Amino acid sequence: MATQKLEKVFRDPVHNYIPVNNQTIYDLIATKEFQRLRRIKQLGTSSYTFHGAEHSRFTHCLGVYHIAKQITEMFTKNYPETWSADENLVTQCAALLHDVGHGAFSHTFESIFDTDHEAITVAIITESSTEVNAVLRKVSPDFPEKVASVITHDYGNQQVVQLISSQIDCDRMDYLLRDSYYTGATYGEFDLTRIMRVITPITDGIAFKIQGMHAVEDYIVSRYQMYMQVYFHPASRAMEVLLHQLLKRAKLLYPLQKDYFCMTSPRLVPFFENDFSLSDYLNLDDGVMTTYFQNWQSHPDEILSDLATSFVTRKLAKSIKYDCADKKDLDVLRDIIAKVGFDTDYYTAIHSNFDLPYDLYRPELKSPRTQIEIMQKDGTLTELSELSSLVKSLTGTSHGDNRFYFPRELLKSDTLFKAEQEAFTSYIKNDHFLGKGTK
Repeated sequence: MATQKLEKVFRDPVHNYIPVNNQTIYDLIATKEFQRLRRIKQLGTSSYTFHGAEHSRFTHCLGVYHIAKQITEMFTKNYPETWSADENLVTQCAALLHDVGHGAFSHTFESIFDTDHEAITVAIITESSTEVNAVLRKVSPDFPEKVASVITHDYGNQQVVQLISSQIDCDRMDYLLRDSYYTGATYGEFDLTRIMRVITPITDGIAFKIQGMHAVEDYIVSRYQMYMQVYFHPASRAMEVLLHQLLKRAKLLYPLQKDYFCMTSPRLVPFFENDFSLSDYLNLDDGVMTTYFQNWQSHPDEILSDLATSFVTRKLAKSIKYDCADKKDLDVLRDIIAKVGFDTDYYTAIHSNFDLPYDLYRPELKSPRTQIEIMQKDGTLTELSELSSLVKSLTGTSHGDNRFYFPRELLKSDTLFKAEQEAFTSYIKNDHFLGKGTK
């Protein structure tokens, strides 16, 4: 009797249907390490700004897998002389697992506890104690290392590496469309169908046929707009700052109040002790952390309690832009804030966000980017910005801003410290700090 072919279907708001017809992929999705991604928000604190952005790393990873599967199957059918079908499974597994090591509020958490989500991803894939590793070892004993090497960019086939990590890869293509959908921002929309029709494998990577150049150009602009309008939104960054200060205060208090933290936030203790295992890391997720913050609202330490309450109830700090040359002059604002009664170590912060929308390959850099190659009709390759004046205008230039965050009480009209407020606001014009040299 013939065995019925496996096919599971995930209904997805971005890609409609995501079919899974490979047992290895389905078994990976079912692992506890991958299922944990349901409890990790894709955009972290951005959901406090864009209320629809409640989507998870789980949904994103499925989307990246789906795009990678479509591309590898198209390569297998249309480019058998350039692409080896033997690379399909390793590419699809790397796409599915590329974010499996992300932690609770990952980037902010990493800055406080010195963790590295990419290193954790590699550990989940390669350590024999994980369910993910057990599934991959069924393919071959060395298959976990192959998948991990794609994540670390060390895999021998650059076609595979660039599909997972480059300036136009399956990861970025999914998160732009997905984040655009869930935030309600249309900036991230681009013609994925067209890009997938013109992508082609070349000897040492991937390229795009010139017929689809404008779709690639639109993708670059969409990515730029999403960073400027969504990922770098001042309110989302205010929540990041608040989260950072909250964890910093808890870390400071822990040595003197171990019993309290063992009772109210036990899964954080290994991180306070700087002695955590992979299992400890996987025990944390956004929900666990938020529960701990709710517990800390009643802590007798006024700063920890206030910061926890501010996070849980979304009481955000205000911010102003500043120029690098004026950074040293921000102390004048800190002095006013301290005079009012706020501890500036916890109630002020500087936050910088900059992104390079596109760049050329520069081998002299520590982490050079893989440039986007456009394939002319005669088969020759031309770097994208040489053909697109629009992309050229964004090439090699970072975009973003520096912000100084402070208590919103400094701007309230009914404040009890009127003189200090007037002194504070005298340094601000049009959401920008006036340095001493320009005031």
